[in-house]
Amino acid sequence: MSIEAKLKELGVTLPDAPAPAANYVPYVVAGDMVYISGQISADENGLITGTLGADMDVDAGQAAAKRCAIALLAQLKAACGGDLDRLVRVVKLGAFVNSTAEFTQQPQVVNGASDFLVEALGDIGRHARSAVSSPSLPLGVAVEIDGVFQIK
Repeated sequence: MSIEAKLKELGVTLPDAPAPAANYVPYVVAGDMVYISGQISADENGLITGTLGADMDVDAGQAAAKRCAIALLAQLKAACGGDLDRLVRVVKLGAFVNSTAEFTQQPQVVNGASDFLVEALGDIGRHARSAVSSPSLPLGVAVEIDGVFQIK
């Protein structure tokens, strides 16, 4: 089954790849590797903002992280000329969670992205990652995730 077909089965439609918000490119292709700039939590209603441990719970944080993963796949699709089936594997995610100093469940929040990628991609979606706390993120978003992908 193609990646696009699996996403459709999961009820996920990839948005157009978001444009960069500053002086950088959304992705860099170097050989068979794609490095995707940080994608912030947003959905069809706009930015997903909040601070974990203050005004946002883990479930809402996981949903925000999933939206970051969907944006990563949208950027990957653009980097692959529209053909997501060029993906060999997800290599690494770097995740930042807008959270209070007392909040310690950043890994559980980022599971929203990791679990989605494995559900959508199977074993090629398994990846290394980091999940760190940040006292704030751009535009007040809850989560930002960048990624490294191998393509053919």
